[in-house]
Amino acid sequence: MNVLHTLRCVGAASAERLASVCGSSVDEVVEELSALGEAGLATHDPGPFGGWSITISGRAKDDEMIGVELSGSGIRSAVEDVYRRFLSLNPLFLSVCSEWQMRRIGSSPVLNDHRDTSYDVAVLDRLGRVQDRLTLILTDLAGALSRFSTYQARFDTALERALGGQVEAVADSFDSCHSVWFQLHEDLLTSLGISRDEERRRMTGDE
Repeated sequence: MNVLHTLRCVGAASAERLASVCGSSVDEVVEELSALGEAGLATHDPGPFGGWSITISGRAKDDEMIGVELSGSGIRSAVEDVYRRFLSLNPLFLSVCSEWQMRRIGSSPVLNDHRDTSYDVAVLDRLGRVQDRLTLILTDLAGALSRFSTYQARFDTALERALGGQVEAVADSFDSCHSVWFQLHEDLLTSLGISRDEERRRMTGDE
């Protein structure tokens, strides 16, 4: 996955985080970010909560590259099919994440303190079933566009960490299952030229 497109999908981020998402070395990413900055496609905020972010010109350039990428015969329709399948799975994944973060004691919702091992195991089992369905989607998606191939490994690694006891690996870290899912969702939307607002209107029938 190229750095410009990754930056668009991830949002403001450090070079180190972008490198982990791209699967590239930090030095390679820093070099490309520097070139993007000089071209006006990305900008850097040096503040303590800053990082690199894409510019309006960068978004236009990314749209141009995506257009070329999807110009191959049948590729756009393949991505559209995968997007529809992803959307059908999205509510289940978000529900599992909510169950991981909150649980019910009687009729009251409370924060999950992760002290009930049997509860967490049951939620992770449901997340594993989501993973199985996601694998089928990502296999087809990577077959259409190779840049999507990194999502599978990143999601699998996050789930392995969660199964190993790292509770933040489900939904509360930069490289959690939820972060990977969000970035995949953003990648599908940007690839197809659909905004979040447009997606919500489609889902609610307000078009």
